[in-house]
Amino acid sequence: MSHSPVPSPLPGGPAPLGRAPGPVPLHVVAESRPFSEPVRVVVVDDQATIRLGLRMILDNEPDITVVGEAADGVQGVRMARALLPDVVLMDVRMPHLNGIDAAAQISADPALAGVRTLVLTTFDDDEYVYGALRAGAAGFLLKDADPESLVSAVHRVRAGDSLLDPGVTRRIIERYVELSDWHAGSGVASAPGGASGLELATPREREVLLAVARGLSNKEIGDELFLSEATVKSHVRSLLTKVGLTNRVQLVILAYEAEVVRPGR
Repeated sequence: MSHSPVPSPLPGGPAPLGRAPGPVPLHVVAESRPFSEPVRVVVVDDQATIRLGLRMILDNEPDITVVGEAADGVQGVRMARALLPDVVLMDVRMPHLNGIDAAAQISADPALAGVRTLVLTTFDDDEYVYGALRAGAAGFLLKDADPESLVSAVHRVRAGDSLLDPGVTRRIIERYVELSDWHAGSGVASAPGGASGLELATPREREVLLAVARGLSNKEIGDELFLSEATVKSHVRSLLTKVGLTNRVQLVILAYEAEVVRPGR
């Protein structure tokens, strides 16, 4: 698989930002399109050269197409509503509306039920990314990720594998828990919505949860636990239903908060 490198700034200045099309009627879309179709991506970043580099990498893939670009969160949300992409690649620090608030708006809109947000971050963005965990972002990707990691991340998010880059995600989640109520009094942070619901999990579901917390994909979990990928997906869906959450990232936060998984382990 060959990829175009991220380009250097162009001598003629930034590439012009594509404008979002006019308003279109909103409607609820299916959770995902048939995987025979290319993954449709919207790139949201306030730096034109980064947008251009991401577009070049993604458009070089036959099964991915960039359908739009936006320079801030406001434009990003508007474009998500207009184009109904599979994945929104969202920067964090942007003018007008930051990527965390934009991700929250996308997650909260029932008309965008099939749109998943992949947050672009750096190690300096931790305090922002904690908010993305609650905002319903599907995963995280370092801005300096290599092209293969970017392509893989887009496919995994579209397929429903929310947890990306185990080392980065684990670090972010552990830091999130440390900054919450972990060290205050009881030693257990408050779980979303009160009671965690994890007491309803079966022993096998707890095994799956521990593997999810390690950043494993459904296929990797299946290989480790000798389960089919479909069975793993069923266990993950059951866990999400029992605890009242919407994605795997939130599920891992809950595991840390309920001390099913402890920082540093």
